[in-house]
Amino acid sequence: MYKVERLKINFKTLEDFKQFREYGLEELSMLEDLQANIIENDSDSPFYGIYDLDVLVARMSLYRIDAKYDRYFDPAQDFYELWKLEVLPAYRNKKLGTKLVNHAKGLGLPIKTNSRLGADQFWIKMGFQPVHYKAERDRGENPYVWLPPGTKLQD
Repeated sequence: MYKVERLKINFKTLEDFKQFREYGLEELSMLEDLQANIIENDSDSPFYGIYDLDVLVARMSLYRIDAKYDRYFDPAQDFYELWKLEVLPAYRNKKLGTKLVNHAKGLGLPIKTNSRLGADQFWIKMGFQPVHYKAERDRGENPYVWLPPGTKLQD
């Protein structure tokens, strides 16, 4: 059975990322950090993934944001920003994206994400809701949020 695990920051993880379509600046900056002799196998990373045997088949980036930057939730609090949720084409429709999102929800903090590539229905199905767009806050993004019990949206 597939399970979610926190990915280590090392050269193997970086190589695994190259197979995903959304391979970009975050991974390249991670490579630069590794090349600058960051501690190998750092396990305090924002990356989570699902392996099929030894192949990374699904991943997400989940960044914890300090409450002082919270412009979405009431009361203001630490929250997660979910980026780069991606499942390899051969593994789609196996609920791996759902498994990753449920893992993030299980951490108990509100979550903000941005719907990309027509994924609005996925986020709604996962219990996220779109926020009323505010140009000065959202800066062209298409934010969706998930609210744990006891949390609501700021006015």
